[in-house]
Amino acid sequence: MLDRSRIGHEFESFSAEVEKGRLRFFAKSIGETDPVYWDEAAARSAGYRNIPAPPTFPFSLDMDGPELLPVIDFLKMDVSRILHGAQEFEYPGMIYAGDTITVKSKLKDIFDKKSGALEFVVMENSYTNQNNEVVAKSTCTLVYRNA
Repeated sequence: MLDRSRIGHEFESFSAEVEKGRLRFFAKSIGETDPVYWDEAAARSAGYRNIPAPPTFPFSLDMDGPELLPVIDFLKMDVSRILHGAQEFEYPGMIYAGDTITVKSKLKDIFDKKSGALEFVVMENSYTNQNNEVVAKSTCTLVYRNA
């Protein structure tokens, strides 16, 4: 069983730069066809201050951290027994090209199902821009197989 006393732990935050090329590449990789995600003139014409980040982009910022999913080592999880269960996003603001985003991660919960055969690890991330505005939040649920 995973150590539930670790619930509430906050991991070291880090910052990432949001570059236009990165946004264009991400938009292309998810099949986004709206030109506001790669053409600055189209973005401004649509009322954006710059090229906006496409939906789900904040997850790619997580990969800029010193360690992808630091909770794995923190809880001493065997990576071969982990499944990605769910990913949710909330957007109280916008992420734009040129922003510097600070990512903060917290171990929000651990619970089990099937008499402990499956444990669920819930991580919560917040994404804050250079103006100290929370622009996105995400919740990632990992499934850990004990059986």
